[in-house]
Amino acid sequence: MPSVGKLLVATALLELGAGLGLLAAPALVVMLLLGSRDPAPDTLVVARVAGAGLLAIALVCRLARDDPGSRSRHGLLWGIFVYNLGASVVLALAGCMLESVGVALWPVVVLHAIMAAWCAASARTSTAGA
Repeated sequence: MPSVGKLLVATALLELGAGLGLLAAPALVVMLLLGSRDPAPDTLVVARVAGAGLLAIALVCRLARDDPGSRSRHGLLWGIFVYNLGASVVLALAGCMLESVGVALWPVVVLHAIMAAWCAASARTSTAGA
């Protein structure tokens, strides 16, 4: 049975790092993912908003770590599954459509796909409390 606690800690740490990166250095993250060396100012604003969202995901994953069997934790597992699956698909499509991509794009696509599979396995085996 997959360890939900380990999944939530791993998610919290990964999203904390990504969120802080997007907030502090969005141009660098965009360059590493998409290869864009001079992103537009509005792109940087959207990247920072995404960073704030990732910090929120990190926080709720950390807090849910100590809440086994609850309906909220079960819902969170499915929520982060949808996020990871969506991120993997959107980034993979970008990699297929853009002329050039950054060095981190495909490793991030694979990481999100792995995390989505881990989330799905954990959500299927977890019990949604009463």
